[in-house]
Amino acid sequence: MNKVIFSQKLYDTAQDIVDGCMGDADPACQTACPMHTDVKQYVRLAGEGKYKQALDVVRSKLFLPQTLGRICAHPCEAACRRNTEYQQPISVAGIKRFIAEQTDNAKEWDLTVAPDTDKKIAIVGAGPAGAQAAIELRRQGHSVTIFEKLNVYGGMMRVGIPEYRLPRDVIDSEYSYLDMLGIETRFGVEIGKDITFADLREQHDAVVLAHGAHVGSIIPLPGHESNGVFSAVEYLKEISETQAFPRAGKRVMVIGGGDVAMDCARSSWRIGADEVHQCSLESMENLPASQIEIDESEEEGVSFNAGWGPASIEAKDGKVVAITLKKVASIFDAEGNFAPQYTDETRTIEVDTVVFATGQVVADITDGALEQTRGGRYVVDKETLATSVEGVYVAGDACGGNIVVEAMALGHKAALSIERQLAKRPLTEGRDFTLEYSYSSRLEIPLPEGTVDLPRLHGELRDADERKRDFKQVDLGFKAEDIKAEATRCLQCTCKLCMSECIMMNDFGDCPKTLMKEFIDNQDMDPLLSYSCNACDQCTLVCPKDYPMKEVFMGARADFVKANDGNSPIAGHKAINMHQKLGFSKFFTMAKSAVKG
Repeated sequence: MNKVIFSQKLYDTAQDIVDGCMGDADPACQTACPMHTDVKQYVRLAGEGKYKQALDVVRSKLFLPQTLGRICAHPCEAACRRNTEYQQPISVAGIKRFIAEQTDNAKEWDLTVAPDTDKKIAIVGAGPAGAQAAIELRRQGHSVTIFEKLNVYGGMMRVGIPEYRLPRDVIDSEYSYLDMLGIETRFGVEIGKDITFADLREQHDAVVLAHGAHVGSIIPLPGHESNGVFSAVEYLKEISETQAFPRAGKRVMVIGGGDVAMDCARSSWRIGADEVHQCSLESMENLPASQIEIDESEEEGVSFNAGWGPASIEAKDGKVVAITLKKVASIFDAEGNFAPQYTDETRTIEVDTVVFATGQVVADITDGALEQTRGGRYVVDKETLATSVEGVYVAGDACGGNIVVEAMALGHKAALSIERQLAKRPLTEGRDFTLEYSYSSRLEIPLPEGTVDLPRLHGELRDADERKRDFKQVDLGFKAEDIKAEATRCLQCTCKLCMSECIMMNDFGDCPKTLMKEFIDNQDMDPLLSYSCNACDQCTLVCPKDYPMKEVFMGARADFVKANDGNSPIAGHKAINMHQKLGFSKFFTMAKSAVKG
């Protein structure tokens, strides 16, 4: 057969399919996860009782499965189709926690490390961002040292998230992976005090600043300097370390509406408060805290004043005795700028302790070498996390990551940049920055036929009146039967409806995009692919975008015949030439399985 010259129209149609086919698109749960954990796969495996295989999928991306199973803000659940359709997402975090509790074994952790490179990397901060960067750089054979101001692993995750949500033995167990990999951690070392930033740079080939936001902020309201006023950072850190806060009184007001505020409020019960109040500019339905934190705070008896902003702190003899709140009229102006407006309505609540959970600030440990912006966060190249100082990068809260899994993704990003720096390659070389963080899925498909709303399952919670007085774990997690039921709710979102409808295409690839891309790249097509099509159009009928796969296959047949002197290129078709000549059949097809050559 002569060389086949396929028509440009075929290539154009194939390119349209390549550009728009969703067959290779990851589901929204996976793209919403900054670390792109394959949620769909491990949820399915967990539901099948294959817990170890499910955990292997998780651990291929995350070294903190039990930790994240307890405290992750789970953007995957927010993006879950069952959330967008029914407001009842899959309990992804709970499933992750369960499979890790059942099967995680330190003896099976991957300790593979590349040969030594003689390169030295300094990581400042042993939180999730610093740890993730350290793990990836150590695996590449570099010598990695973490400098941690605290005497324990975990950073703000450890001293900011209460023990009743995240047991400390879980953190220590999962962080032991760093030591097993050969990462050195120098605890109790403060950069800028025990070692200068300049010396750190001089002694290492690259530096990652991942020391988090450990400085609390207090709004300068009238009375804010009174005894009994604290920042959330100070409050939670001391409670984390001692399970007490002797300077607090019995009637506590927490200012703020996020998860940190909920942690402060719930921790107040556990250190002996008799009353716990909350106030925030946001209304109850707009609180930024996760719903589960809000629900559990309400169960424990926190008194909410959502939609009320603090006006002044009342004091007597220098000590807090009350706080005055004003009703919020609006938070933003017409242009969307933060500009709170209040009505004349006020209320005064008698309290003796006020905790500001209104944000944290990043301390400068560079002695002014790096520029800082709002909240003290360092100015970095948003794609590479490089700073204005060569060889210095920033990750985690120090440059803007807000939740643990985001911090880990930023640690990963910093590691990718350092690897290129050490190899003397451009920091942007060979990178798709969209894939290094959360992004919107291209998957837009109808719900599977017969889908119905099914209730979301939750882990077993201890009784509120009991749990609010101690630091024991609140959520006892799922049971095995819960995992199977919850995993069954997963819709296994994918767009391969055409592949389910057409058995033929499965013989040649995993989706139309793959088939068409190979056709374009190779400027060729397997004749069997073209001649196996039954021209039934079912693939197009079920395709959400109505792509005409048949047109490509049928058009290719015409080009094959043209290049083969008017004959089919399939050897088995010679026997029916007379059949065509006599006019009994003007059109024929042959399934791949029937072709013997």
